[in-house]
Amino acid sequence: MGASQTRSEDKYQGLAEKSGFSLEQINNLHKRFQQLSGSEETICRDNLECIPALAKNPIRKQIIGAFFDKRNQHQDEVGSVEEIGFEQFVMVMSHFRPPTLKTTEEEKEALRKEKLRFLFNMHDTDNDGIITLAEYRKVVEELLSKSGAMGMEVAKAIADAAMLEVASINVPHMGPDDFYEGITFEHFEQILKMLEMESRMHIRFLDAGTTTMRCGKSTS
Repeated sequence: MGASQTRSEDKYQGLAEKSGFSLEQINNLHKRFQQLSGSEETICRDNLECIPALAKNPIRKQIIGAFFDKRNQHQDEVGSVEEIGFEQFVMVMSHFRPPTLKTTEEEKEALRKEKLRFLFNMHDTDNDGIITLAEYRKVVEELLSKSGAMGMEVAKAIADAAMLEVASINVPHMGPDDFYEGITFEHFEQILKMLEMESRMHIRFLDAGTTTMRCGKSTS
């Protein structure tokens, strides 16, 4: 038992250092990965479609797609893949890592920026570094129309008005005939500067039984 645990710790030590997760958290993530993959070495989008917590989420497609986006796997690449292995899964999940009591202010700021970048990438679907009106409109339309409270035309009008408001804030001297290309990451940071992201953006997992667990202890 002890030897097996030591081998597991040795195997995941490098991954722990890269992701910021503890070995306990990585072992929990591995259990969840095996559940999702059916004990296979990779998972695909269909595996994540089966997660009950995502079933009614209006942006489920964007959330699932984010796992297969190379930008979210801490790679210096763009584009998407059809399947991911455990290490890629962990690196994507590191964006949801909450701060601990030992986290410094500098580390909290870096963690916040990572989370914002993850959210930005979810909306910037064509990897061009800008959330365009078309991309923004699509997300807002899905959020509003799926609530059942309004139709697509009303949702579209709200999305357009919201983007115009963003444009007026980020480019205050923009003329009536000027074209607003879209939201850059710097604009995105400004828009969400008052929103506390560090502990809000997290994911719960289900272990092999029916109880709910988090990825280790957030106060360690």
